[in-house]
Amino acid sequence: MAQNREHLLVAAIDFGTTYSGYAFSMNDTFKTDPLKIYANQAWIAGGKQLLSLKTPTCILLNPDKQFDSFGYEAENKYADLVMDDDHEDYYYFHRFKMSLHNNKNVKEDMMLEDITGKSVNALDVFALSIEALKNHLIAALETQGTGVKPSEIRWVLTVPAIWTDNAKQFMRKSAEMAGIPKNCLLISLEPEAASIYCQYLPTEKLSGIEYGFTMSNVGTKYMVVDLGGGTADITIHEKLVGDNLKEICRASGGDCGGTSVDAAFIQMLAKIFGAPLINALKQEEPAAYLDLIREFEIVKRTVTSSKSGKINMAIPYATLDSLCKKYLEEDVLRSISSSPYAQSIIMRGDKMRIDANLFRSFFEKTVQNLIQIVTEILEQKEARSVVQILLVGGFSECSLIQEAIKKEFSNCKVVVPKECGLAVLQGAVLFGHKPNFIASRICRFTYGVDTFSPFEIGLHDEEYKILRNGKEYCNNVFDVVMKKDSHVPAGTVVKRRYLSSIYNDDRKRVMNFDVFVSEKDCPMYSVEEESTLLGRMEINISDSSIAHKYDVELVFGNTELSIIASDTDSDDKVEANFDLI
Repeated sequence: MAQNREHLLVAAIDFGTTYSGYAFSMNDTFKTDPLKIYANQAWIAGGKQLLSLKTPTCILLNPDKQFDSFGYEAENKYADLVMDDDHEDYYYFHRFKMSLHNNKNVKEDMMLEDITGKSVNALDVFALSIEALKNHLIAALETQGTGVKPSEIRWVLTVPAIWTDNAKQFMRKSAEMAGIPKNCLLISLEPEAASIYCQYLPTEKLSGIEYGFTMSNVGTKYMVVDLGGGTADITIHEKLVGDNLKEICRASGGDCGGTSVDAAFIQMLAKIFGAPLINALKQEEPAAYLDLIREFEIVKRTVTSSKSGKINMAIPYATLDSLCKKYLEEDVLRSISSSPYAQSIIMRGDKMRIDANLFRSFFEKTVQNLIQIVTEILEQKEARSVVQILLVGGFSECSLIQEAIKKEFSNCKVVVPKECGLAVLQGAVLFGHKPNFIASRICRFTYGVDTFSPFEIGLHDEEYKILRNGKEYCNNVFDVVMKKDSHVPAGTVVKRRYLSSIYNDDRKRVMNFDVFVSEKDCPMYSVEEESTLLGRMEINISDSSIAHKYDVELVFGNTELSIIASDTDSDDKVEANFDLI
Protein backbone atom coordinates (compact mmCIF):
# COMPACT_ATOMS: atom_id res chain seq x y z
CA MET A 1 0.00 0.00 0.00
CA ALA A 2 1.51 3.28 -1.16
CA GLN A 3 2.18 5.69 1.70
CA ASN A 4 4.13 8.86 2.27
CA ARG A 5 5.24 8.70 5.92
CA GLU A 6 6.30 12.34 5.99
CA HIS A 7 2.81 13.71 5.39
CA LEU A 8 1.61 16.69 7.41
CA LEU A 9 -1.92 16.68 6.04
CA VAL A 10 -4.41 14.16 4.62
CA ALA A 11 -6.59 15.32 1.75
CA ALA A 12 -9.47 13.15 0.53
CA ILE A 13 -11.37 13.44 -2.74
CA ASP A 14 -14.81 11.85 -2.85
CA PHE A 15 -15.46 11.49 -6.58
CA GLY A 16 -19.18 10.79 -6.79
CA THR A 17 -21.66 9.99 -9.54
CA THR A 18 -23.76 13.09 -8.90
CA TYR A 19 -21.64 15.26 -6.58
CA SER A 20 -17.97 15.43 -5.66
CA GLY A 21 -16.04 17.16 -2.93
CA TYR A 22 -12.93 17.17 -0.83
CA ALA A 23 -11.96 17.39 2.83
CA PHE A 24 -8.71 17.50 4.77
CA SER A 25 -7.18 17.54 8.24
CA MET A 26 -3.73 18.03 9.72
CA ASN A 27 -1.83 15.04 11.03
CA ASP A 28 -1.28 16.65 14.44
CA THR A 29 -4.96 17.58 14.73
CA PHE A 30 -6.03 13.99 13.99
CA LYS A 31 -4.13 12.79 17.07
CA THR A 32 -6.03 15.10 19.42
CA ASP A 33 -9.35 15.73 17.65
CA PRO A 34 -9.97 13.19 14.84
CA LEU A 35 -13.29 14.69 13.75
CA LYS A 36 -11.85 18.16 13.18
CA ILE A 37 -12.06 17.79 9.42
CA TYR A 38 -12.41 20.70 7.02
CA ALA A 39 -14.44 20.67 3.81
CA ASN A 40 -14.84 23.36 1.20
CA GLN A 41 -17.70 25.74 2.00
CA ALA A 42 -17.57 27.93 -1.08
CA TRP A 43 -18.97 26.02 -4.07
CA ILE A 44 -21.06 28.53 -6.00
CA ALA A 45 -24.27 26.86 -7.12
CA GLY A 46 -25.70 29.62 -9.27
CA GLY A 47 -29.49 29.85 -9.23
CA LYS A 48 -30.06 26.90 -6.88
CA GLN A 49 -28.10 26.55 -3.64
CA LEU A 50 -27.79 22.79 -3.14
CA LEU A 51 -25.20 20.68 -1.30
CA SER A 52 -22.75 23.52 -0.72
CA LEU A 53 -20.12 21.13 0.64
CA LYS A 54 -20.01 19.37 -2.72
CA THR A 55 -20.22 20.35 -6.36
CA PRO A 56 -21.80 18.49 -9.31
CA THR A 57 -19.58 15.92 -10.99
CA CYS A 58 -19.52 17.59 -14.37
CA ILE A 59 -16.74 19.01 -16.52
CA LEU A 60 -16.54 21.34 -19.50
CA LEU A 61 -13.71 21.01 -22.04
CA ASN A 62 -12.90 23.66 -24.63
CA PRO A 63 -12.79 22.95 -28.40
CA ASP A 64 -9.20 21.70 -28.00
CA LYS A 65 -10.38 19.14 -25.42
CA GLN A 66 -8.56 21.05 -22.70
CA PHE A 67 -9.97 21.88 -19.28
CA ASP A 68 -12.36 24.80 -19.05
CA SER A 69 -14.34 24.41 -15.82
CA PHE A 70 -15.72 21.90 -13.33
CA GLY A 71 -18.82 21.54 -11.13
CA TYR A 72 -21.34 24.35 -10.79
CA GLU A 73 -19.06 26.60 -12.82
CA ALA A 74 -19.12 24.10 -15.69
CA GLU A 75 -22.91 23.80 -15.49
CA ASN A 76 -23.43 27.55 -15.63
CA LYS A 77 -20.76 28.17 -18.29
CA TYR A 78 -22.21 25.53 -20.59
CA ALA A 79 -25.73 26.93 -20.13
CA ASP A 80 -24.42 30.38 -21.17
CA LEU A 81 -22.66 28.89 -24.20
CA VAL A 82 -25.89 27.22 -25.31
CA MET A 83 -27.89 30.44 -24.93
CA ASP A 84 -25.29 32.24 -27.05
CA ASP A 85 -25.26 29.31 -29.52
CA ASP A 86 -21.51 28.92 -28.98
CA HIS A 87 -21.54 25.41 -27.50
CA GLU A 88 -21.13 23.18 -30.56
CA ASP A 89 -17.36 22.79 -30.29
CA TYR A 90 -17.28 22.36 -26.50
CA TYR A 91 -17.47 19.06 -24.62
CA TYR A 92 -19.75 18.77 -21.60
CA PHE A 93 -19.77 15.62 -19.42
CA HIS A 94 -21.88 14.93 -16.35
CA ARG A 95 -22.66 11.89 -14.19
CA PHE A 96 -19.99 9.90 -16.03
CA LYS A 97 -18.62 7.90 -13.09
CA MET A 98 -21.12 5.11 -13.77
CA SER A 99 -19.27 4.34 -17.01
CA LEU A 100 -16.68 2.52 -14.88
CA HIS A 101 -19.32 0.53 -13.01
CA ASN A 102 -21.31 -0.48 -16.09
CA ASN A 103 -18.24 -1.40 -18.17
CA LYS A 104 -16.77 -4.73 -17.02
CA ASN A 105 -13.87 -4.37 -19.44
CA VAL A 106 -12.39 -1.00 -18.43
CA LYS A 107 -9.43 -0.12 -20.66
CA GLU A 108 -7.01 2.76 -21.07
CA ASP A 109 -8.41 3.61 -24.51
CA MET A 110 -12.05 3.70 -23.36
CA MET A 111 -14.00 6.64 -24.75
CA LEU A 112 -16.76 8.77 -23.19
CA GLU A 113 -19.52 10.55 -25.08
CA ASP A 114 -20.48 14.03 -23.94
CA ILE A 115 -24.02 15.37 -23.70
CA THR A 116 -24.19 15.82 -27.50
CA GLY A 117 -22.51 12.52 -28.43
CA LYS A 118 -18.96 13.77 -29.10
CA SER A 119 -16.21 11.44 -27.81
CA VAL A 120 -13.15 12.09 -25.63
CA ASN A 121 -10.75 9.62 -24.03
CA ALA A 122 -12.28 8.61 -20.67
CA LEU A 123 -8.94 8.65 -18.85
CA ASP A 124 -8.47 12.31 -19.83
CA VAL A 125 -11.97 13.25 -18.62
CA PHE A 126 -11.46 11.60 -15.21
CA ALA A 127 -7.91 12.93 -14.84
CA LEU A 128 -8.92 16.51 -15.62
CA SER A 129 -11.84 16.26 -13.17
CA ILE A 130 -9.63 14.98 -10.35
CA GLU A 131 -7.06 17.64 -11.18
CA ALA A 132 -9.73 20.35 -10.87
CA LEU A 133 -10.64 19.12 -7.37
CA LYS A 134 -6.97 18.78 -6.42
CA ASN A 135 -6.13 22.32 -7.59
CA HIS A 136 -9.18 23.75 -5.80
CA LEU A 137 -8.07 22.07 -2.58
CA ILE A 138 -4.47 23.28 -2.86
CA ALA A 139 -5.72 26.82 -3.52
CA ALA A 140 -7.89 26.58 -0.38
CA LEU A 141 -4.88 25.49 1.68
CA GLU A 142 -2.88 28.45 0.39
CA THR A 143 -5.74 30.83 1.19
CA GLN A 144 -5.92 29.50 4.74
CA GLY A 145 -2.18 29.86 5.14
CA THR A 146 -1.58 26.31 6.34
CA GLY A 147 2.00 26.38 5.06
CA VAL A 148 1.65 22.79 3.85
CA LYS A 149 3.49 22.00 0.63
CA PRO A 150 1.90 19.69 -1.98
CA SER A 151 4.71 17.17 -1.35
CA GLU A 152 3.63 16.96 2.31
CA ILE A 153 0.07 15.83 1.49
CA ARG A 154 -1.16 12.25 1.62
CA TRP A 155 -4.01 11.93 -0.88
CA VAL A 156 -6.98 9.58 -0.60
CA LEU A 157 -9.35 8.87 -3.49
CA THR A 158 -12.66 7.07 -2.85
CA VAL A 159 -14.05 4.28 -5.04
CA PRO A 160 -16.99 1.88 -4.60
CA ALA A 161 -16.07 -1.42 -2.94
CA ILE A 162 -18.09 -3.30 -5.58
CA TRP A 163 -15.94 -2.03 -8.45
CA THR A 164 -13.56 -4.32 -10.30
CA ASP A 165 -9.80 -4.17 -9.79
CA ASN A 166 -9.57 -2.71 -13.31
CA ALA A 167 -11.87 0.20 -12.46
CA LYS A 168 -9.91 0.89 -9.27
CA GLN A 169 -6.62 1.00 -11.19
CA PHE A 170 -8.28 3.25 -13.78
CA MET A 171 -9.05 5.75 -11.00
CA ARG A 172 -5.51 5.47 -9.62
CA LYS A 173 -4.04 6.15 -13.05
CA SER A 174 -6.41 9.11 -13.50
CA ALA A 175 -5.24 10.55 -10.19
CA GLU A 176 -1.58 10.09 -11.12
CA MET A 177 -2.24 11.83 -14.46
CA ALA A 178 -3.83 14.63 -12.40
CA GLY A 179 -0.49 15.21 -10.71
CA ILE A 180 -0.91 13.16 -7.53
CA PRO A 181 2.33 11.20 -6.89
CA LYS A 182 1.92 7.43 -6.85
CA ASN A 183 3.59 6.98 -3.47
CA CYS A 184 1.36 9.67 -1.89
CA LEU A 185 -1.95 8.17 -3.03
CA LEU A 186 -4.26 5.74 -1.21
CA ILE A 187 -7.44 4.22 -2.59
CA SER A 188 -10.27 4.09 -0.04
CA LEU A 189 -13.37 1.92 -0.43
CA GLU A 190 -16.47 4.05 0.10
CA PRO A 191 -18.51 1.94 2.57
CA GLU A 192 -15.33 1.27 4.58
CA ALA A 193 -14.63 4.99 4.84
CA ALA A 194 -18.16 5.62 6.12
CA SER A 195 -17.81 2.78 8.62
CA ILE A 196 -14.54 4.22 9.94
CA TYR A 197 -16.14 7.66 10.29
CA CYS A 198 -18.98 6.27 12.39
CA GLN A 199 -16.49 4.63 14.77
CA TYR A 200 -15.60 8.11 15.97
CA LEU A 201 -19.13 9.54 16.28
CA PRO A 202 -20.69 10.02 19.72
CA THR A 203 -24.17 8.63 20.41
CA GLU A 204 -25.95 11.94 19.79
CA LYS A 205 -24.63 11.99 16.21
CA LEU A 206 -26.24 8.61 15.38
CA SER A 207 -30.00 8.58 14.78
CA GLY A 208 -31.92 5.37 15.48
CA ILE A 209 -30.06 4.03 18.53
CA GLU A 210 -30.58 4.14 22.24
CA TYR A 211 -28.50 6.28 24.59
CA GLY A 212 -25.11 4.81 25.37
CA PHE A 213 -24.78 2.72 22.22
CA THR A 214 -21.60 3.17 20.22
CA MET A 215 -20.39 1.65 16.98
CA SER A 216 -17.02 1.06 18.61
CA ASN A 217 -18.04 -1.73 21.05
CA VAL A 218 -15.81 -4.78 20.47
CA GLY A 219 -17.79 -7.60 18.81
CA THR A 220 -20.39 -5.28 17.28
CA LYS A 221 -21.46 -6.48 13.81
CA TYR A 222 -23.27 -4.14 11.48
CA MET A 223 -24.13 -3.73 7.83
CA VAL A 224 -22.93 -0.60 6.01
CA VAL A 225 -25.29 0.49 3.23
CA ASP A 226 -23.67 3.28 1.24
CA LEU A 227 -26.29 4.83 -1.04
CA GLY A 228 -24.75 7.26 -3.48
CA GLY A 229 -25.89 8.82 -6.69
CA GLY A 230 -25.18 5.77 -8.83
CA THR A 231 -24.86 2.66 -6.73
CA ALA A 232 -25.68 0.91 -3.49
CA ASP A 233 -22.41 -0.32 -2.02
CA ILE A 234 -22.87 -2.74 0.88
CA THR A 235 -20.54 -4.57 3.26
CA ILE A 236 -20.63 -5.97 6.80
CA HIS A 237 -18.08 -5.16 9.50
CA GLU A 238 -17.22 -6.55 12.90
CA LYS A 239 -15.43 -4.46 15.52
CA LEU A 240 -12.22 -6.10 16.74
CA VAL A 241 -10.02 -5.63 19.78
CA GLY A 242 -7.38 -3.02 19.09
CA ASP A 243 -9.52 -0.43 17.30
CA ASN A 244 -9.81 -2.32 14.01
CA LEU A 245 -12.60 -3.58 11.76
CA LYS A 246 -13.03 -6.91 10.03
CA GLU A 247 -15.09 -7.44 6.88
CA ILE A 248 -17.24 -10.54 7.34
CA CYS A 249 -19.19 -10.58 4.04
CA ARG A 250 -17.80 -9.57 0.66
CA ALA A 251 -18.95 -6.26 -0.77
CA SER A 252 -22.16 -6.42 -2.79
CA GLY A 253 -24.47 -3.90 -4.40
CA GLY A 254 -26.03 -2.69 -7.60
CA ASP A 255 -27.39 0.18 -9.67
CA CYS A 256 -29.90 1.47 -7.14
CA GLY A 257 -28.57 4.87 -6.19
CA GLY A 258 -30.34 8.21 -6.36
CA THR A 259 -29.96 8.68 -10.11
CA SER A 260 -32.18 5.64 -10.76
CA VAL A 261 -35.04 7.59 -9.14
CA ASP A 262 -34.18 10.59 -11.32
CA ALA A 263 -34.36 8.29 -14.36
CA ALA A 264 -37.87 7.18 -13.39
CA PHE A 265 -38.97 10.82 -13.13
CA ILE A 266 -37.46 11.68 -16.52
CA GLN A 267 -39.14 8.59 -17.98
CA MET A 268 -42.51 9.92 -16.79
CA LEU A 269 -41.81 13.29 -18.44
CA ALA A 270 -40.92 11.43 -21.65
CA LYS A 271 -44.30 9.67 -21.55
CA ILE A 272 -46.02 13.06 -21.24
CA PHE A 273 -44.01 15.15 -23.69
CA GLY A 274 -42.16 12.52 -25.73
CA ALA A 275 -38.49 11.55 -25.57
CA PRO A 276 -37.46 13.88 -28.45
CA LEU A 277 -38.79 16.90 -26.56
CA ILE A 278 -36.97 15.91 -23.35
CA ASN A 279 -33.75 15.48 -25.36
CA ALA A 280 -34.34 18.90 -26.89
CA LEU A 281 -34.79 20.37 -23.39
CA LYS A 282 -31.47 18.84 -22.35
CA GLN A 283 -29.53 19.99 -25.42
CA GLU A 284 -31.21 23.27 -26.37
CA GLU A 285 -32.06 24.58 -22.92
CA PRO A 286 -29.53 22.99 -20.53
CA ALA A 287 -29.95 25.70 -17.89
CA ALA A 288 -33.66 24.89 -17.62
CA TYR A 289 -32.97 21.15 -17.62
CA LEU A 290 -30.38 21.48 -14.84
CA ASP A 291 -32.73 23.59 -12.74
CA LEU A 292 -35.41 20.91 -13.20
CA ILE A 293 -33.06 18.14 -12.04
CA ARG A 294 -31.84 20.23 -9.07
CA GLU A 295 -35.42 20.93 -8.03
CA PHE A 296 -36.29 17.23 -8.22
CA GLU A 297 -33.15 16.46 -6.18
CA ILE A 298 -34.41 18.72 -3.39
CA VAL A 299 -38.03 17.54 -3.43
CA LYS A 300 -37.27 13.81 -3.61
CA ARG A 301 -35.39 13.98 -0.30
CA THR A 302 -38.44 15.31 1.53
CA VAL A 303 -41.16 12.90 0.36
CA THR A 304 -42.39 10.44 3.01
CA SER A 305 -44.52 7.29 2.97
CA SER A 306 -47.33 9.08 4.84
CA LYS A 307 -47.48 12.12 2.59
CA SER A 308 -50.93 12.52 0.98
CA GLY A 309 -52.40 14.88 -1.57
CA LYS A 310 -50.02 16.64 -3.96
CA ILE A 311 -46.28 17.25 -3.97
CA ASN A 312 -45.23 20.57 -5.46
CA MET A 313 -42.12 21.18 -7.52
CA ALA A 314 -41.12 24.09 -9.69
CA ILE A 315 -40.55 23.39 -13.38
CA PRO A 316 -39.20 25.60 -16.19
CA TYR A 317 -42.75 26.24 -17.40
CA ALA A 318 -42.03 28.89 -20.03
CA THR A 319 -39.27 26.80 -21.61
CA LEU A 320 -41.36 23.62 -21.62
CA ASP A 321 -44.35 25.47 -23.02
CA SER A 322 -42.24 26.90 -25.84
CA LEU A 323 -40.82 23.47 -26.69
CA CYS A 324 -44.27 21.88 -26.61
CA LYS A 325 -45.57 24.42 -29.10
CA LYS A 326 -42.48 23.94 -31.27
CA TYR A 327 -42.38 20.13 -31.32
CA LEU A 328 -45.93 19.07 -30.40
CA GLU A 329 -47.97 22.04 -31.65
CA GLU A 330 -49.78 22.24 -28.32
CA ASP A 331 -49.09 23.84 -24.94
CA VAL A 332 -47.94 22.22 -21.72
CA LEU A 333 -51.43 21.98 -20.23
CA ARG A 334 -52.81 20.14 -23.27
CA SER A 335 -49.84 17.74 -23.27
CA ILE A 336 -50.45 16.84 -19.64
CA SER A 337 -54.23 16.55 -19.99
CA SER A 338 -53.86 14.12 -22.92
CA SER A 339 -51.24 11.99 -21.15
CA PRO A 340 -51.72 8.89 -18.95
CA TYR A 341 -51.08 11.16 -15.95
CA ALA A 342 -53.95 13.58 -16.54
CA GLN A 343 -55.60 12.60 -13.23
CA SER A 344 -52.37 12.70 -11.23
CA ILE A 345 -50.72 15.98 -12.29
CA ILE A 346 -52.05 19.51 -12.35
CA MET A 347 -50.30 22.82 -13.03
CA ARG A 348 -50.51 25.97 -10.94
CA GLY A 349 -48.35 28.65 -12.53
CA ASP A 350 -44.83 27.24 -12.75
CA LYS A 351 -45.59 24.58 -10.12
CA MET A 352 -46.20 21.00 -11.15
CA ARG A 353 -48.41 19.39 -8.50
CA ILE A 354 -47.84 15.63 -8.59
CA ASP A 355 -50.01 13.13 -6.76
CA ALA A 356 -48.03 11.76 -3.81
CA ASN A 357 -48.64 8.13 -4.84
CA LEU A 358 -47.32 8.85 -8.33
CA PHE A 359 -44.26 10.60 -6.89
CA ARG A 360 -43.55 7.64 -4.62
CA SER A 361 -43.79 5.33 -7.61
CA PHE A 362 -40.52 6.83 -8.91
CA PHE A 363 -38.83 5.09 -5.98
CA GLU A 364 -40.51 1.68 -6.27
CA LYS A 365 -38.05 -0.17 -8.51
CA THR A 366 -35.03 1.30 -6.74
CA VAL A 367 -36.39 0.42 -3.29
CA GLN A 368 -37.32 -3.11 -4.40
CA ASN A 369 -33.85 -3.72 -5.82
CA LEU A 370 -32.18 -2.35 -2.68
CA ILE A 371 -34.32 -4.46 -0.34
CA GLN A 372 -33.61 -7.57 -2.41
CA ILE A 373 -29.84 -7.00 -2.23
CA VAL A 374 -29.89 -6.34 1.53
CA THR A 375 -32.10 -9.40 2.12
CA GLU A 376 -29.78 -11.68 0.15
CA ILE A 377 -26.77 -10.49 2.15
CA LEU A 378 -28.50 -10.87 5.52
CA GLU A 379 -29.46 -14.44 4.59
CA GLN A 380 -25.80 -15.42 4.30
CA LYS A 381 -24.55 -17.56 7.16
CA GLU A 382 -21.95 -14.99 8.25
CA ALA A 383 -24.55 -12.21 8.42
CA ARG A 384 -27.32 -13.86 10.40
CA SER A 385 -26.24 -12.28 13.67
CA VAL A 386 -26.27 -8.75 12.23
CA VAL A 387 -28.93 -6.59 13.87
CA GLN A 388 -27.72 -3.09 12.93
CA ILE A 389 -27.84 -1.39 9.55
CA LEU A 390 -25.82 1.78 9.03
CA LEU A 391 -27.24 4.03 6.28
CA VAL A 392 -24.76 6.47 4.73
CA GLY A 393 -24.30 8.36 1.47
CA GLY A 394 -26.25 11.25 -0.02
CA PHE A 395 -29.25 9.13 -1.07
CA SER A 396 -29.61 7.90 2.52
CA GLU A 397 -30.82 11.39 3.43
CA CYS A 398 -34.08 10.58 1.61
CA SER A 399 -36.85 9.98 4.15
CA LEU A 400 -38.62 7.46 1.93
CA ILE A 401 -35.50 5.30 1.71
CA GLN A 402 -34.99 5.41 5.48
CA GLU A 403 -38.63 4.48 6.11
CA ALA A 404 -38.57 1.61 3.61
CA ILE A 405 -35.45 0.07 5.15
CA LYS A 406 -36.79 0.45 8.70
CA LYS A 407 -40.10 -1.14 7.74
CA GLU A 408 -38.64 -4.07 5.80
CA PHE A 409 -35.93 -4.85 8.37
CA SER A 410 -37.83 -4.09 11.55
CA ASN A 411 -35.72 -6.59 13.51
CA CYS A 412 -32.65 -4.43 12.92
CA LYS A 413 -31.64 -1.07 14.34
CA VAL A 414 -31.31 1.30 11.37
CA VAL A 415 -28.64 3.86 12.25
CA VAL A 416 -28.34 7.10 10.28
CA PRO A 417 -25.44 9.43 11.15
CA LYS A 418 -26.02 13.16 10.96
CA GLU A 419 -24.73 14.57 7.66
CA CYS A 420 -24.72 11.02 6.29
CA GLY A 421 -23.96 12.45 2.83
CA LEU A 422 -20.49 13.45 4.09
CA ALA A 423 -19.71 10.21 5.94
CA VAL A 424 -17.67 8.74 3.06
CA LEU A 425 -15.70 11.94 2.50
CA GLN A 426 -14.82 12.48 6.15
CA GLY A 427 -14.15 8.78 6.68
CA ALA A 428 -11.71 8.83 3.78
CA VAL A 429 -9.70 11.50 5.62
CA LEU A 430 -9.61 9.29 8.73
CA PHE A 431 -8.54 6.32 6.60
CA GLY A 432 -5.68 8.40 5.23
CA HIS A 433 -4.42 8.99 8.76
CA LYS A 434 -4.84 5.33 9.68
CA PRO A 435 -4.73 3.10 6.55
CA ASN A 436 -4.59 -0.12 8.58
CA PHE A 437 -8.00 0.44 10.20
CA ILE A 438 -9.52 -2.50 8.24
CA ALA A 439 -7.72 -5.59 9.54
CA SER A 440 -9.11 -8.06 7.00
CA ARG A 441 -11.34 -8.21 3.96
CA ILE A 442 -13.32 -10.81 2.03
CA CYS A 443 -12.11 -11.81 -1.43
CA ARG A 444 -14.79 -10.95 -4.00
CA PHE A 445 -13.50 -13.28 -6.74
CA THR A 446 -11.27 -16.30 -7.21
CA TYR A 447 -7.87 -15.11 -8.42
CA GLY A 448 -5.42 -17.21 -10.40
CA VAL A 449 -2.62 -17.27 -12.94
CA ASP A 450 -2.89 -18.71 -16.44
CA THR A 451 -0.22 -21.39 -16.66
CA PHE A 452 0.48 -24.89 -17.98
CA SER A 453 1.06 -28.10 -16.06
CA PRO A 454 1.92 -31.73 -16.87
CA PHE A 455 -1.04 -33.29 -18.68
CA GLU A 456 -3.00 -35.80 -16.60
CA ILE A 457 -5.32 -38.23 -18.41
CA GLY A 458 -8.78 -38.22 -16.90
CA LEU A 459 -8.23 -34.83 -15.27
CA HIS A 460 -7.40 -32.53 -18.16
CA ASP A 461 -9.33 -31.94 -21.36
CA GLU A 462 -7.62 -33.21 -24.52
CA GLU A 463 -8.57 -29.90 -26.15
CA TYR A 464 -5.89 -28.12 -24.11
CA LYS A 465 -3.07 -30.66 -24.54
CA ILE A 466 0.15 -29.19 -25.96
CA LEU A 467 3.72 -30.39 -26.54
CA ARG A 468 6.65 -28.45 -25.13
CA ASN A 469 10.21 -29.69 -25.38
CA GLY A 470 8.90 -33.17 -26.15
CA LYS A 471 6.60 -33.35 -23.11
CA GLU A 472 2.81 -33.22 -22.83
CA TYR A 473 1.31 -30.31 -20.94
CA CYS A 474 -2.16 -28.91 -20.33
CA ASN A 475 -2.46 -25.31 -21.46
CA ASN A 476 -4.76 -22.56 -20.08
CA VAL A 477 -4.75 -24.01 -16.57
CA PHE A 478 -6.29 -21.69 -13.96
CA ASP A 479 -3.80 -21.96 -11.09
CA VAL A 480 -5.90 -20.77 -8.12
CA VAL A 481 -4.04 -18.31 -5.92
CA MET A 482 -6.91 -17.02 -3.74
CA LYS A 483 -10.45 -18.40 -3.53
CA LYS A 484 -13.61 -16.35 -3.60
CA ASP A 485 -15.07 -15.50 -0.16
CA SER A 486 -11.76 -16.15 1.62
CA HIS A 487 -11.10 -14.12 4.78
CA VAL A 488 -7.89 -12.30 3.96
CA PRO A 489 -5.88 -10.27 6.50
CA ALA A 490 -4.65 -6.99 5.02
CA GLY A 491 -1.32 -7.43 3.28
CA THR A 492 -1.57 -11.22 2.89
CA VAL A 493 1.16 -12.49 0.55
CA VAL A 494 0.59 -15.61 -1.55
CA LYS A 495 3.69 -16.95 -3.30
CA ARG A 496 3.80 -19.10 -6.42
CA ARG A 497 6.81 -20.39 -8.37
CA TYR A 498 6.64 -20.58 -12.15
CA LEU A 499 9.04 -21.81 -14.82
CA SER A 500 9.60 -19.76 -17.97
CA SER A 501 9.60 -21.39 -21.38
CA ILE A 502 12.80 -21.81 -23.37
CA TYR A 503 13.16 -19.75 -26.54
CA ASN A 504 16.05 -19.86 -28.95
CA ASP A 505 14.97 -16.51 -30.34
CA ASP A 506 17.12 -13.86 -28.63
CA ARG A 507 14.41 -11.30 -29.20
CA LYS A 508 12.18 -12.98 -26.61
CA ARG A 509 13.09 -10.92 -23.54
CA VAL A 510 9.78 -10.76 -21.64
CA MET A 511 7.93 -13.35 -19.60
CA ASN A 512 4.20 -12.76 -19.28
CA PHE A 513 1.91 -13.76 -16.42
CA ASP A 514 -1.79 -13.44 -17.18
CA VAL A 515 -3.84 -13.01 -13.99
CA PHE A 516 -7.49 -14.06 -14.17
CA VAL A 517 -10.52 -13.73 -11.92
CA SER A 518 -13.51 -16.04 -11.79
CA GLU A 519 -16.94 -16.12 -10.20
CA LYS A 520 -16.41 -19.85 -9.52
CA ASP A 521 -14.76 -21.19 -6.36
CA CYS A 522 -12.49 -23.67 -8.17
CA PRO A 523 -12.19 -22.91 -11.88
CA MET A 524 -10.21 -25.40 -13.93
CA TYR A 525 -9.29 -23.34 -16.99
CA SER A 526 -8.66 -19.65 -17.63
CA VAL A 527 -10.74 -19.82 -20.83
CA GLU A 528 -13.98 -20.77 -19.05
CA GLU A 529 -16.95 -18.48 -19.52
CA GLU A 530 -16.85 -17.41 -15.87
CA SER A 531 -13.16 -16.48 -16.07
CA THR A 532 -12.03 -12.97 -17.03
CA LEU A 533 -8.56 -11.67 -17.78
CA LEU A 534 -7.75 -9.22 -15.02
CA GLY A 535 -4.37 -8.05 -16.22
CA ARG A 536 -0.95 -8.95 -17.50
CA MET A 537 2.31 -8.84 -15.60
CA GLU A 538 5.57 -8.59 -17.54
CA ILE A 539 9.02 -9.63 -16.29
CA ASN A 540 12.18 -8.99 -18.27
CA ILE A 541 14.25 -12.08 -19.04
CA SER A 542 18.01 -11.69 -19.40
CA ASP A 543 18.53 -14.99 -21.23
CA SER A 544 15.57 -16.65 -22.95
CA SER A 545 17.57 -19.69 -24.10
CA ILE A 546 17.38 -21.25 -20.63
CA ALA A 547 14.46 -21.82 -18.28
CA HIS A 548 14.13 -19.40 -15.38
CA LYS A 549 12.33 -19.99 -12.11
CA TYR A 550 10.35 -17.04 -10.85
CA ASP A 551 8.68 -16.46 -7.51
CA VAL A 552 5.53 -14.41 -7.90
CA GLU A 553 4.01 -12.81 -4.81
CA LEU A 554 0.43 -11.58 -4.97
CA VAL A 555 -0.59 -9.27 -2.12
CA PHE A 556 -4.24 -9.51 -1.08
CA GLY A 557 -6.41 -7.95 1.59
CA ASN A 558 -5.69 -4.29 0.81
CA THR A 559 -7.93 -1.94 -1.15
CA GLU A 560 -5.87 -2.75 -4.26
CA LEU A 561 -4.22 -5.91 -5.57
CA SER A 562 -0.43 -5.72 -5.98
CA ILE A 563 2.16 -8.13 -7.34
CA ILE A 564 5.90 -8.56 -6.78
CA ALA A 565 8.12 -10.97 -8.70
CA SER A 566 11.70 -12.17 -8.30
CA ASP A 567 14.11 -14.25 -10.35
CA THR A 568 15.22 -17.12 -8.10
CA ASP A 569 18.55 -17.31 -9.91
CA SER A 570 19.52 -13.76 -8.98
CA ASP A 571 17.01 -13.19 -6.17
CA ASP A 572 16.39 -9.73 -7.60
CA LYS A 573 12.98 -8.57 -6.40
CA VAL A 574 11.13 -5.87 -8.30
CA GLU A 575 7.62 -4.52 -8.34
CA ALA A 576 6.12 -6.10 -11.41
CA ASN A 577 4.60 -4.10 -14.22
CA PHE A 578 1.02 -5.25 -13.64
CA ASP A 579 -1.25 -3.54 -16.11
CA LEU A 580 -5.00 -3.95 -15.59
CA ILE A 581 -6.15 -1.39 -18.15
